[in-house]
Amino acid sequence: MWERLLDLLLRNLIREGTLTVLMPGGRTHVYGSGAPAISVQLRDPALPGRLVRAPDMALGEGYVDQSLIIDQDDLPGLLALLMRNAARGRSDWWRFPLTRAQRIIRMVGQIAPAARSRANVAHHYDLSGALYDLFLDSDRQYSCAYFRHPSDTLEQAQTQKKAHIAAKLRLEPGMRVLDIGCGWGGMALTLAQDYGAQVLGVTLSQEQHSIATRRVADAGLADRVEIRLTDYRAVTGQFDRIVSVGMFEHVGVPHYHTYFRKVHDLLDPRGVALIHTIGRGTPPGITSPWITKYIFPGGYVPALSEVTPAIEASRLWVTDLEVWRLHYAETLAHWRARFESNLDKVQDLYDARFCRMWRYYLVASEMTFRHGMQSVFQFQLAHQQDVVPLTRDYLYPPPAQDQQSKAQPPP
Repeated sequence: MWERLLDLLLRNLIREGTLTVLMPGGRTHVYGSGAPAISVQLRDPALPGRLVRAPDMALGEGYVDQSLIIDQDDLPGLLALLMRNAARGRSDWWRFPLTRAQRIIRMVGQIAPAARSRANVAHHYDLSGALYDLFLDSDRQYSCAYFRHPSDTLEQAQTQKKAHIAAKLRLEPGMRVLDIGCGWGGMALTLAQDYGAQVLGVTLSQEQHSIATRRVADAGLADRVEIRLTDYRAVTGQFDRIVSVGMFEHVGVPHYHTYFRKVHDLLDPRGVALIHTIGRGTPPGITSPWITKYIFPGGYVPALSEVTPAIEASRLWVTDLEVWRLHYAETLAHWRARFESNLDKVQDLYDARFCRMWRYYLVASEMTFRHGMQSVFQFQLAHQQDVVPLTRDYLYPPPAQDQQSKAQPPP
């Protein structure tokens, strides 16, 4: 029965490209036509039923436990094929067959007091620091980079990301900056060293706190940067600037009003805040059950319609909203290439199953940004609407050579 149902669902789904499936009983089915052509083998008799009942979970687990084998291990090709066809609108079953019930469960799962938030963070960010060294840039930026040119290296793109955010913050030497979810300290170090800011970074990850604190000491910036192991909700005082990069995805919808009220209360009356988060271009949904179970417990990518009511209730101005398209897909492509080139070292740290799990996570994330409705939102917020320029010209100053030529009188 389950094989027949899976056959029916795949015939309805695959219209672009070709998917060949060798079922556990030995029958081969071909779906769609044309390029690309992907072939998979289902080795577990229970897998067809699991793919029908919980496709997202079954696909990820099947790849990790090797009950689903892809010809030439072309995981990017398989996920791209599925997601491109899913985007055509025939695939409500494919990821979330029980969407309404899952949304109710989602809301419960996102209720995260401080203790639960710490546990969720530890699951991912307290893995061996050596793991992240194998695929991140040298500054350990674990968020979307900013590619000005296709040829940019990962290091260049991450440096450009920090510079773009700093420009939006309108920093001046001596300003007090709060970095919510400071990671391994890269942003805090940059804002202190390059812009003269006084920075307080907060994180719930013990591993990140330890490494970031050591980096601050090694850089000789202990007088300008403090890294604190605490929940953002416990921070007091006021700050000229607030920045948060890649942390909002862990806040949870039930806490959005609390989050922006806290930003409101901590931000100086003439202050500026910059919130950088992954966002979905669809109505509110749910996180991939596989990602929730194995990678980011409690994580959720918000829809714009879920964020703006909380900002409105906080009575903060949205002084700028920017959407980055495909930058995260390119970032993940760089991370995946580095991860795959270091698989032997990752396996030394963990095991082969962990390698397959993280490869699936990186590939699935990249393909979601390439073929799904997912991007990055940057919210620039303020108490007063006139604290930043009225146009974006300040973000894109002309090259120094152009400025000099304009200053020269005509011959």
